[in-house]
Amino acid sequence: MGRGTTAPARRDSGAGTPAARNGRNGKRTKTADGGGANPAHQYDESKITTLSSLEHIRLRTGMYIGRLGDGSNLDDGIYVLLKEVIDNSVDEFIMGAGSSIRVTVNGHKVTVRDFGRGIPLGKVIECVSIINTGAKYNDDVFQFSVGLNGVGTKAVNALSSSFRVVAIREGKYAEAIFKQGQLVREKKGKTAEKNGTFIEFEPDEEIFGEISFNSEFIEQRLWNYAYLNNGLALYLGKQKFESRNGLLDLLYAEVGDDTVYDIGYHKGDRVEFAFSHTQNYGETYFSFVNGQFTADGGTHQSAFREGLLKGVNEYYKKNFSGVDVRDGIAGAVAIRLKSPVFESQTKNKLGNTEIRSWIVNEARSAVVDFLHKNQKADKKLLEKILSNERLRKELNAVKKEAREAARKIALKIPNLKDCKHHLQDGEKGRESTIFITEGASASGSMVSCRDVYKQAIFSMRGKPQNVYAKKRVDLYKNEELFNMMMALGIENSVEDLRYDRIVISTDADYDGFHIRNLLLTFFLNYFEELVVAGRLYILETPLFRVRNKKETHYCYNIKERDAAMAALSSPEVTRFKGLGEISPREFGQFIGPDIRLVRVNVKNIRGIQKTLSFFMGKNTPERRKFIMEHLV
Repeated sequence: MGRGTTAPARRDSGAGTPAARNGRNGKRTKTADGGGANPAHQYDESKITTLSSLEHIRLRTGMYIGRLGDGSNLDDGIYVLLKEVIDNSVDEFIMGAGSSIRVTVNGHKVTVRDFGRGIPLGKVIECVSIINTGAKYNDDVFQFSVGLNGVGTKAVNALSSSFRVVAIREGKYAEAIFKQGQLVREKKGKTAEKNGTFIEFEPDEEIFGEISFNSEFIEQRLWNYAYLNNGLALYLGKQKFESRNGLLDLLYAEVGDDTVYDIGYHKGDRVEFAFSHTQNYGETYFSFVNGQFTADGGTHQSAFREGLLKGVNEYYKKNFSGVDVRDGIAGAVAIRLKSPVFESQTKNKLGNTEIRSWIVNEARSAVVDFLHKNQKADKKLLEKILSNERLRKELNAVKKEAREAARKIALKIPNLKDCKHHLQDGEKGRESTIFITEGASASGSMVSCRDVYKQAIFSMRGKPQNVYAKKRVDLYKNEELFNMMMALGIENSVEDLRYDRIVISTDADYDGFHIRNLLLTFFLNYFEELVVAGRLYILETPLFRVRNKKETHYCYNIKERDAAMAALSSPEVTRFKGLGEISPREFGQFIGPDIRLVRVNVKNIRGIQKTLSFFMGKNTPERRKFIMEHLV
């Protein structure tokens, strides 16, 4: 499950629509009676509008694909469009029809060809253009699918400047071509092609703006499909993605040979999982439901964790604590459900409670069986658990001292400007954010313009300690890092995290980049599960302000600066070096609806320690050579 650190750009899902842009710049006008009311705010029959399904998708894009973006982030909308199309092809494979899927990406144009049953020829147009139309409501046709809402390909169609679908069944085909969701032409005839469905689409620049597909992100998605569907071969051009051992292959790709013992693996009728321990801290899981990655886990993940603990205690005839058994674990779990229930629209967390007992029992039984058959793993795991137990007791003593020292400093966490809603507050806490800044001047502008309901700020007093290769107990002896852990709520467990997003907010200079690297080292070294879950971000703020007497443009790179300078007459250019140089009046827009965040991802777990050692470990000739070669 490759995860590469993403490049800039996050756009609010509605920010790109004409309606959103016009609404921001609207002017207040007086009515004839001088009341000062805006006619646009008058509410009568003339204001009631009925949109077609496809018009609604184009106007409220975020409701259907989450966000827009330009393709530089793994979660950008163009990859969601691709996923929706491939999901349908994978569903065909799951139902026993078609064992290969071919994907091509040529510029902005994407094609997906499967060899399944093909859409029924008489319903091709309806299946890709009319919401709530499809066969996924019928369990006899599709038993395991994430998207049972009949929206997927309809959203792709509506959000594409061009969309073409060809269904092939028993020597006949039906083809339909659309522009922005509107049917342009259709055609039927005979063909010698194999059964299946072909879809070609191009994301609409009116919706997405300038985009670019990142091949690494596409490859990551295709590998996930391969790992979760043994026997399925996917092709991206000439590249082939295929897995014979399912989640065992996925976990090996993540951790490699850096395991305490050989990876344990189990595959049942409804659940599949793999696990091992590494020398890293915390717990790291990759969980899936019907092929959907559930970044926040859910019932299936917690049931697997519980079953693992019960299996270990049953085998060793002990009563080890969950913390000691699971610290350092890396696991992958996937289940198939007929009616998955997710706790949010983004499908990041599974909510089905009825599945817990059978997953616990199957995991417990499989763990006991694995340990009986693998005596070397039996000994290594016991050593790991006893080591974790000793470290935990040592850590608890240091934690107690740290808490007592913190009480003497203040009754509240120093340097934290908290918000009202947190992650534990359900929907209210969604997108609750803590910004970690350097110094009072950097946080000063943010404090006065933040959203006090959802945005908290923790201000560090300077550069944090480089914690690479340090023990976990060292964190609790460092006042600054302990205060930051308390602010985040993770001093005892990452499950107590108080915010949906952790955002590193440092200056765009060498010192700022160094502090950013030190904070990344902190999270990757001790709390990698937060990174894997997609909780950690980097804030992008503009590097330049280009303005004249009439207009002001904020530019995030040299290309944007040059374009703004060309567009304005007699421009004045300001280069921002620190967050403190941006006034509160200006800063509000950069942490508001148009906030630009870069999600921190890792390509795989096994590369973390090697990367940290190179950049944050002892100076080596290799690192000096790298720095000299890349000096600008």
